[in-house]
Amino acid sequence: KFLYHTLYTLDPRLYCTCTSIIMEVCVDSVQSALNAAEGGATRLELCANLMEGGTTPTAGMLKIIKRVVSVPVFVMIRPRGGDFLYDEHEFAVMKEDLKALKEAGCDGLVFGILCKNGSVDKHRCSYLLHLAQPLPVTFHRAFDMVENPFTALEEIIELGFDRLLTSGQDASALDGVPLIAQLIDKVWFKFSGVQY
Repeated sequence: KFLYHTLYTLDPRLYCTCTSIIMEVCVDSVQSALNAAEGGATRLELCANLMEGGTTPTAGMLKIIKRVVSVPVFVMIRPRGGDFLYDEHEFAVMKEDLKALKEAGCDGLVFGILCKNGSVDKHRCSYLLHLAQPLPVTFHRAFDMVENPFTALEEIIELGFDRLLTSGQDASALDGVPLIAQLIDKVWFKFSGVQY
């Protein structure tokens, strides 16, 4: 079973040139990765503990999956389930996991850290983004817990994240379509100067 969420790139200028849909599928095992690739996935997000919303997978799992599939594999950096507020030890784990999974050959990274007030933790996210270079990075569904999604979107763009994973702060992306549409409009306006 796979979890599908709405994922959109943070540069809407690309919308005009897209000729195919990118289907990213969350996987948590070698078999689910094989099934997703055979089913037409164009990118995988590798996690552990999908029942908890996903946590950091092992480097061993990544290495084997990279051997058996040809699609890009992004990995989640999340030390535990629950909220997205991390203490100094959990943040240290995130740094080490990111370095290990990058060295193990991941094609991109997926993470997000919040502050107690519901804003994006810009300092810590910036640190991890620096460690992740030159790989693409997605801000994950921590976004669905932010206090102000429009402010958070601006911060995520300014920090340099490449993508945003969201269900529009709702139970499903289908339910969250109204907010997702507003976010896309905001990004379009930021990059094009024209609002639709």
